[in-house]
Amino acid sequence: MNAASRHAPLMSRRRALLVAGAATWIAAGLGGAAAAETGEIRIGQTMPFSGVASAYGIIGQVEGAYLRKINAEQGGVNGRKVNLISLDDAYSPPKTVEQTRKLVEQENVLAVFGSVGTPTNLAVHKYLNSRKVPHLFVSSGASFWNQPEKYPWTIGWQIDYESEGKVYGKYVLKEKPDAKVAILYQHDDSGRDYIRGFKEGLGENAKKMIVAEASYQITDPTVDSQVIALRNSGADVLFTHATPKFGAQAIRKIYEIGWKPLHILSSTTNTIAGTLKPAGFEKSQGVVSGFLIKDPGDPTWKDDPEVRDYLTFMKTYAPNLDAYDTWAVWGYTMAQGLVQTLRQAGQDVTPENIMKQARNLNFKPAMTLPGIVAKTGPNRNVPIQAMQLARFEGDRWKLSGEVIAVAE
Repeated sequence: MNAASRHAPLMSRRRALLVAGAATWIAAGLGGAAAAETGEIRIGQTMPFSGVASAYGIIGQVEGAYLRKINAEQGGVNGRKVNLISLDDAYSPPKTVEQTRKLVEQENVLAVFGSVGTPTNLAVHKYLNSRKVPHLFVSSGASFWNQPEKYPWTIGWQIDYESEGKVYGKYVLKEKPDAKVAILYQHDDSGRDYIRGFKEGLGENAKKMIVAEASYQITDPTVDSQVIALRNSGADVLFTHATPKFGAQAIRKIYEIGWKPLHILSSTTNTIAGTLKPAGFEKSQGVVSGFLIKDPGDPTWKDDPEVRDYLTFMKTYAPNLDAYDTWAVWGYTMAQGLVQTLRQAGQDVTPENIMKQARNLNFKPAMTLPGIVAKTGPNRNVPIQAMQLARFEGDRWKLSGEVIAVAE
């Protein structure tokens, strides 16, 4: 099987599998009395298994598969099975509220873990904090999650969008100091974080270098008109923050209109399976983005023990999912963060101790890039605080430079 075919899952088939997987987990989660008798740990999450951001749904499915592995091979964590109840919110904040309340008030989950999206998590973080329910490892890089004094029950996972944007701004200064820069972004808090960081990276040059900005709403059908307007600004650099659907649209439109900027993609849309393959590999050449994890389809890692273990895991516990989708790898690493936190909690599986342990991590999740660890402490509320840049060449990302740490 060649690399191109590995990165080409059928989206309709994947969506059906995602929804089916979600239903399986929900069924497994019913029965509070049975849960109490077996001493299981009930964890909840919301995922966009449907809707405009459904490409992210594979994250939740792989997290569920990883916990099935832990239950089957290790008897759970500290003698308790871990039950993930994953509900579809279609990337719709009102639906997230409804489903999160169900998880807390009907399913009696210990914690809400890894839910995807900035607008969706913003819709429920106050509720979860008011109920003192751990809001663990939010799958969003919004800087909002890094407020432990104000929201002590919420903690992020990845390098925040503002810090990531700053890395890209500094990269532009280094590579094209005389650039004319255009920005395309999703009109929400995540987009504003990225722009703020990107401009900070450009520093005092931002005002003269940035010649155009355009935003889109998640409900927009396309970003074609925004791309055309940005091209007409005369920009020779484009920074795009988007979800996979709109990232793919932007790449295609840039190619179709003959625009050839240095194109920098946010990490939210750099998946090969969800963005670059749908856009077309020939249209994606030279795009730059930042990474935290190993790409299992990259020949660089073909003999890497972590990659071999990951592929074996996917074949065994998630055989119908695309193991080469980097969002699958993302779910694999995040699930390790949950398991590590539960292990450290020992037999004291209380909300208070779960948050204490989540803020006392220091380990390397399998499949993160060399030099990238998950570490928290008194002055570090987000576990992963580093990334490495890569350029898309042929049918894969090619890493370049060193790992860039934004916090020690």
